[in-house]
Amino acid sequence: MVQARALKRLDQSQLDLMVRRHEMFRNARIGGARANLSFCDLSGLDLSGRDLAHADFVGACLRGANLAGARLDCAAFFVADLRQANFDGASLIKADLRGACLRGAILVGANLFEADLRDGSLAEKDRSGHLHMVQIDGNPAEADGADLSGANLTNARLSGIMAIHTDFSDAVLRGCKMVRATMRGANFTGSNMEGADLSGADLRGACLRGAVLTGATMVMTDLTEADMDEALTDKPVGRVVAELGRSLDDLLADHIAWVGSNGTQGAMLDLSGFDLRHAPSLAHGCLTMLRALGATLYGLDLTGVQLQAAVLDQSDLRGAKLADGDLRGISLRQAKLNNADLRNVNLRPLVFDEQRSRPADLSGAKFRYADLSGACLRAVKLNGADLSFANLRGCDLTRTDLSGAKLFGAKLERRALLEGAILDGVAGLKL
Repeated sequence: MVQARALKRLDQSQLDLMVRRHEMFRNARIGGARANLSFCDLSGLDLSGRDLAHADFVGACLRGANLAGARLDCAAFFVADLRQANFDGASLIKADLRGACLRGAILVGANLFEADLRDGSLAEKDRSGHLHMVQIDGNPAEADGADLSGANLTNARLSGIMAIHTDFSDAVLRGCKMVRATMRGANFTGSNMEGADLSGADLRGACLRGAVLTGATMVMTDLTEADMDEALTDKPVGRVVAELGRSLDDLLADHIAWVGSNGTQGAMLDLSGFDLRHAPSLAHGCLTMLRALGATLYGLDLTGVQLQAAVLDQSDLRGAKLADGDLRGISLRQAKLNNADLRNVNLRPLVFDEQRSRPADLSGAKFRYADLSGACLRAVKLNGADLSFANLRGCDLTRTDLSGAKLFGAKLERRALLEGAILDGVAGLKL
């Protein structure tokens, strides 16, 4: 027997009072109380930026509600109606979303680390002790048409979820459980599904263009008519390190000698077309003037590396760690650096003498969701680059060429150093 459950409607003032008491509870202040909003109708109300971690939303209706930037860690949204709700940039770490309806919800850049989005149904006892299924308007574990682009779903549980035509582009789905999930026509462009379990999942017609699928389990996964173009799997991309003939350490020693002697000793290192994912760490290494066109350096640790005047055009550096690196005069045209760590990198022009210098050329490169905070981008060529959702706080963009660049959702400070920057045709710039 299925019983319908009536919802209690709250207005904004009633909700604000409960939220204030919950925030007092979270701060261990006298008079605070955990928010119990189960089976409440909160549709269209505003909870943006509020702290509702550990709050109870079981069976609640938040259709069209604004929860952008809210802190909702460990909150219970079991079988809640979240259709068209705005969770833009919200934190939902370990949130219980079992059976929740997320159709058309906005979760761009949301943090759903270890969240539970599996199937779920609600039952309760009557006075005689018999269990009855409780019906809430909305389908269980449904995320059809939801926008999860750029969301962090690391180790999240999505087994059995219905997510047809859902947008997972650029999302981080490392270790995510998607066993028997129905995701026909879903968009996984540029997403990271490293180590994910897609056993028995229905991905017919899905777009996996440029997705990372290394270590993913895909037993009985239906990929009929799926777009796998440029997807990164365990299969090597191009040549492998073993084909170099000598150890990489020996070749690096020769390269350092070549750089130090102005080409009279040693030999220049050319790694163009090589897959270096399983190479030894190159952190703090001297790779000045390295050539690595079209190389795969996905996820490599290059912290503090010296890459002055190096040529890495069209290379894959997604998720790579380049923090504190010296990249003066580098060429990264059309390279992929989505989700890369580029904090405090030096990309100033490489000065040879008073008349000669070489600016860094990053034209057409992709830096979606990359961290460039504190980087020196002075006079860098970033024309046509995609910096959408990148962290550019504290960057020096003086005289930088940003013509035709995309900066949708990019994080810039209001007083960003943009003196003399070329901004012709730039899209999405907000200060």
